Amino acid sequence: MGRQKDRGRDRRREELLCAARDLYQEKGLARTSIQDITDRVGVTRSLFYHYFSDKDAVTSAVLDDYVGDYVEALSYWNERRRKGDVDEALLSVVRLVRNAILERDSFRSDLNSTENTSLYLGFIHRVVDHTAHYLIDTTVKDYGSLHTIEIDHLYETLYMLITGVIGLLRNNPSVDDEMAADIVAQTLHIDRSHD
Repeated sequence: MGRQKDRGRDRRREELLCAARDLYQEKGLARTSIQDITDRVGVTRSLFYHYFSDKDAVTSAVLDDYVGDYVEALSYWNERRRKGDVDEALLSVVRLVRNAILERDSFRSDLNSTENTSLYLGFIHRVVDHTAHYLIDTTVKDYGSLHTIEIDHLYETLYMLITGVIGLLRNNPSVDDEMAADIVAQTLHIDRSHD
């Protein structure tokens, strides 16, 4: 009986989270109220507050959801990449990052507004942190089995590099994938020469 009740709670929380995400995409962050979220799910505001302390808490959970989507896409990328094909891996991961950060909906546009700077920075931190750890645990290990890695402070280097690539692509979308991949390769001392 207790497990069934827990599943019902989890389901209700997930419904509220999905409603918030959908409404943020449809109407934008600033134009979505807690009442809009509860109306969409058909529950009372008091039930909303049972799961989330305020709108910031549900927004943080929505950001976690976006990060989860990105990490899932990164995992899919990693599973599909050809081991040893560094050039294609660099180009395809740059494309993945570009698509993830340049994707537009009302919510992501709202994240870029001045009043949501701290939300945006928190979102970027989550994406970069997860990406750096994921790459170290997977891709870097694979690369290290074939090549010598000559980088001290690997996590910190990846963190700075990923943050920089996001900033570059966001502020200068005309930078092509080849140039961005070259920058990554140069920073990480990866040989991209084609034999």
